[in-house]
Amino acid sequence: MPALVEIERLFVSYGRTLAVRDISFAVSKGEVFGFIGPNGAGKTTTIKVLATLLRPSGGFARIDGMDVTKEPQKIRRRIGYVPDFFGVYDDLTTSDYLHFFAAAYRVDHGRRMAVVEDVLALTDLTGKKDSPVDALSRGMKQRLGLARILIHDPDLLLLDEPASGLDPRARIEMRELLKELQKMGKTIIISSHILHELSQICTRIGIIEAGRLVAEGSLTDIYRRLDLKRVIHVQIVNLSEAMLQSIRAIPGVASAEPAIDRLSIHIREDVIQVEDLLIRLHQLGARVRMYQPEAMDMETVFMKLTEGKTA
Repeated sequence: MPALVEIERLFVSYGRTLAVRDISFAVSKGEVFGFIGPNGAGKTTTIKVLATLLRPSGGFARIDGMDVTKEPQKIRRRIGYVPDFFGVYDDLTTSDYLHFFAAAYRVDHGRRMAVVEDVLALTDLTGKKDSPVDALSRGMKQRLGLARILIHDPDLLLLDEPASGLDPRARIEMRELLKELQKMGKTIIISSHILHELSQICTRIGIIEAGRLVAEGSLTDIYRRLDLKRVIHVQIVNLSEAMLQSIRAIPGVASAEPAIDRLSIHIREDVIQVEDLLIRLHQLGARVRMYQPEAMDMETVFMKLTEGKTA
């Protein structure tokens, strides 16, 4: 797919502080790009550049071929931006709030009612359309923020910490909503430090620290770069020394070590998948009582790639 977002050698400074240092990456149409890093790493600054709210100190950023510094008004019609904290008009109802922004986005008056109803339904806020905005929970306000930026049907969504401060249920609801937007073909750039959740929805991730992009690519690419191995705990009823040697000889198996009540198998997922290993075990005649893969969490990736610095 062609790149919708292109950032090349981007620098951004606040006075003498260099917040973003020589960042380059591209995001194709329909991708979900996760921007991961600690507070102060440069995530928000980069997103603000794409939202045309900050001018780069060096390098360039383009959206659909348009330079963010030269064509900001055209770009703003193509994007939807949700900051980590956005203001709401407390004296409006949810429906009034969205109608206000529909007018601001110049949505045709004849379509406005239908558009508002559609985004309320998509964000599961139909039941709250007559509720005052200030009576909404934080999770509902975050969904309202997404509803607001969907009013004008943008191509690119820029989401800065959309799950920040949400309780576990609200985070799950937000994740499912983002998956639905992904199915609709939206291109999404989302920043977060909630690593595990991003790994479930992103096609690619970029890990940023101290203003520098320290890793970028698919999860498989990054796992391969770090030589990370998935651990699978297996109980085999008829395990023998000969079978153990056969398991160790399976392509993609890095090691297989017996423990008291199980066998711990380390695999390289770029060579063999978890499901395929189970098939190979059955082909070796193994009678498998338990098969338990450990979660490959983003926290492990993050800690291996970063040192806890900020810009």
